[in-house]
Amino acid sequence: MTTDPDLFDDLQWRGLLCHHTDPDELKAALSAGRVKYYVGFDPTAPSLHMGNLVQIITMMRLQRAGHTPYALVGGATGMIGDPRQSGERTLNSLDTVKDWVDKVHHQIKPFLSFDGVNGATMVNNYDWTASLSTIDFLRDIGKHFPVNRMLARDVVKSRLEEGISYTEFSYILLQSMDYLNLYREYGVTLQFGGSDQWGNLTGGVELIRRAVGGKAHAFATPLVTKTDGTKYGKTEGGALWLDPQMMSPYSFHQFWLNVEDEKVGELLRIFTFMTKEEIEALESAHAQAPHQRLGQKRLADEVTSLVHGPAQTEQAKSAAAALFGGGDLRELSATTLAAALAEAGETRAELGAQLVDLLVASKLCSSNGDARRTLKEGGVYVNNERVTDADFQPSATDVLEGGWLVLRRGKKRFAGINLA
Repeated sequence: MTTDPDLFDDLQWRGLLCHHTDPDELKAALSAGRVKYYVGFDPTAPSLHMGNLVQIITMMRLQRAGHTPYALVGGATGMIGDPRQSGERTLNSLDTVKDWVDKVHHQIKPFLSFDGVNGATMVNNYDWTASLSTIDFLRDIGKHFPVNRMLARDVVKSRLEEGISYTEFSYILLQSMDYLNLYREYGVTLQFGGSDQWGNLTGGVELIRRAVGGKAHAFATPLVTKTDGTKYGKTEGGALWLDPQMMSPYSFHQFWLNVEDEKVGELLRIFTFMTKEEIEALESAHAQAPHQRLGQKRLADEVTSLVHGPAQTEQAKSAAAALFGGGDLRELSATTLAAALAEAGETRAELGAQLVDLLVASKLCSSNGDARRTLKEGGVYVNNERVTDADFQPSATDVLEGGWLVLRRGKKRFAGINLA
């Protein structure tokens, strides 16, 4: 299998090279032949998130271009967590981290190919860290890290006044040791991660140079932020989890469908495998008719299909259409219905309740009188069927999968009634 000579230029066009070691050397290495590269994923939560997805998709790009991936799940580094500006992390137990390691491992595997000459390898840094003695760690690793350089890191400087533990201060040594170990054991010569990891990435490159006189490369992808500059991710609110139990495929699809116009082009470049020509053509079409949200629709379909599969994408689209009268609610699964109705809020009721009472309980109508007037005017729908009878009482035959009843007032206001 040959490597793609245009990979570096494609990464650059997509805006994925936020920081990098010598660009000429990196480009030459990626063009000269198969490069072994790695990305680390710390299990600091039971699911990966949007920030991790940037790295996963970038790993896929390099593998498709002929290079060989090593996905590292940090069973050791996950016990500590890298320092962050918001303060000291809460340490998780070994059993919790082991459970999360297993979950993260299984989340990563479907995105990579483990066959062929550049098949992926999964590793866990706990395997070479757990048995390491303190003396060996300080002599073999710590000796190569000047404290003045460690203190100069932005995240460390920001924490010095309020305090930072030696545990988090030493995180860079552990991540750098990972790179050195993979360099020695497997011949890995490239590491990449988010731009907030740049100090850790270059720490590994420098450790390889100091410890064994080796040459290694690194690059950092940009942090994906909202238009107001705040970060997407598991610690900044608005988490976009990859685990469908923590964020439903419907909600996942809706997130991408609702991104701002200003972000569409950037997100298409980072999160999809569409070509430059396809993206630029779509951007042009989107600019001419932004109200049609062509960019968001394609983005939502592409990313949801990648993470959850095409079937879940179709379910999410069907749910959105059905809630606003454009499809059959009975075709939706209970899980998709529950996720789709979550944003509207859930109202619990007993089977046999009057529709007027349900309209008031769900806050679609302000009073019984308001409910009766709206019914008379033809503005009420039960499971997308117009109802005008003020004495209507939903029966068992009206109940959807999972015990749901969908009420809608007008075109856009709807509510979920749980009769389970």
